[in-house]
Amino acid sequence: MLILQLGIILLVLIGVAAVSIAQLAAQQRSSEGRRALSLAEFIVSSPGVRQSILLGGPGYLAQAQSAMTANAALTGATRVSLATADGLVIASTDAGAVGSRLQRTDAFAGRAWTGSEDGTGDALAMSPVIDVVSGHAAGVVAVSRAYPSVLSNLRTALPNLMTYLGLASLLAVLGSLLLSRRVKRQTLGMEPREITGLVEHREALLSGIREGVIAVDLHGRLTLVNERAALLLGIPMLSAGSAIADLDHDEGVATLFDEEAPSTDRVLPVGRRLVTVNRMPVTSRGRHIGWVATLRDRTELLELQRELDLNRSTTDVLRAQAHEFSNRMHVVTGMIALEEYDDVLAYVRELTEDQSQRVASLTENVDDPAVAALVLAKVSQARERGVAFTVEPTTRLGRLTADLSADVNTVVGNLLDNAMDAATGSAQPRVSLEVRTDRHDEVEAVVVTVRDSGRGVPDEIGEQVFRRGFSTKAPTGQLGRGIGLALVQVVCRARGGDVMVHNEDGAVFVATLPANVLALTAPGTPDVGERRG
Repeated sequence: MLILQLGIILLVLIGVAAVSIAQLAAQQRSSEGRRALSLAEFIVSSPGVRQSILLGGPGYLAQAQSAMTANAALTGATRVSLATADGLVIASTDAGAVGSRLQRTDAFAGRAWTGSEDGTGDALAMSPVIDVVSGHAAGVVAVSRAYPSVLSNLRTALPNLMTYLGLASLLAVLGSLLLSRRVKRQTLGMEPREITGLVEHREALLSGIREGVIAVDLHGRLTLVNERAALLLGIPMLSAGSAIADLDHDEGVATLFDEEAPSTDRVLPVGRRLVTVNRMPVTSRGRHIGWVATLRDRTELLELQRELDLNRSTTDVLRAQAHEFSNRMHVVTGMIALEEYDDVLAYVRELTEDQSQRVASLTENVDDPAVAALVLAKVSQARERGVAFTVEPTTRLGRLTADLSADVNTVVGNLLDNAMDAATGSAQPRVSLEVRTDRHDEVEAVVVTVRDSGRGVPDEIGEQVFRRGFSTKAPTGQLGRGIGLALVQVVCRARGGDVMVHNEDGAVFVATLPANVLALTAPGTPDVGERRG
């Protein structure tokens, strides 16, 4: 930058010098013209000049020649000529010009004239010799003066020009040095090529990572948005410089920076996605200048986690049923060994009828097979853990779409697991479940209510039970503590619903899952595929 600045200054100074010399040449051309005209007017009034034109004769012509030669020598004129009205030169300081004709100008019409001489380009001035009787020009005196050369002009202007240009150059160099030092301090000592490389490297890095990166300043304006963040948040790629309020119509982006404290692994629903956010303040030279957040799409991971929870629940149910089946087989084996065959038949018939009644009672009110299967599994799990599990008579649920059924199973499974854990330590462990359809903000929704006989949720904890990683249970070394309720809240909010908790002889969790589409049918009504069949 310093070299470029000095080069520009040098070009400017050369241009200034050229303009100055050109202006000096123009001034000298004008000055030489005025000098030539003054000399021509003076010679017109010299003795013998007017007489040689008006009266003629060798004597007057000799006087005119003498006057022109003397004045030319004194003033430095290159040539002085005397011509008649028709332009014929009758006397001249240049003997070779006598008998030639002068170029026609306004001087032959009676007006003084200055200009350039044809052929030589010298300054030429003509003054008319007026006949007082007729009032017309009887002749012309022409004076030629050579213009100074460029070298002569430069030699004349050089002292002052060098002084001014020297001072200007000194000030310009000092200013350029100071500007260069200031810019270098602001760019941390990096040259422009290094800054360009750093920016290109940063852009490549931000585009290459799978995490979204977004930064805002203290006024809520976006200062950095990479391609992944723009995709996750549904905002334009070229959003840097825009205010969050102008871009975020659903307030999904604003929730990223709704707190001043740093946050780690905070799960937020943004549109149809579940995003994990890590937010930290940005400081520069000890001064807070904004916030930066990294975003990771957790939708797929949470889908896998829900499947894992379902598989784990199924495994627990199978283990409980295997244990229960083993006990019953021991009873049957013992009765056969005692040859109590009638009692064996009655015992098996009683077990079969009990299971059939339980299944019939549940499927009569719950028409979705996935939800019904999960509830039956939780019945067996509760029996093994010694918890009285009740499905409320008000339970009514039709068939659900695949995605809504999966979300309802996630909510029901996690809430029941949490309720059985809370009820296990009570005097009479019991858990109840109610699943029904209702209207939520003019949209049909599934409402899940789970009650337990535990100690409830302390008032000082409140909504913290839904925070990822928070758990009221004692540490056991197992992974996954503090995830169930957080997952329930994320699933509900992703659909536009929510989950609430209050105490009523234990904890009562109420989760609302709007259908978002026409995903519900009345219990006992066949689904679309069955109706088409």
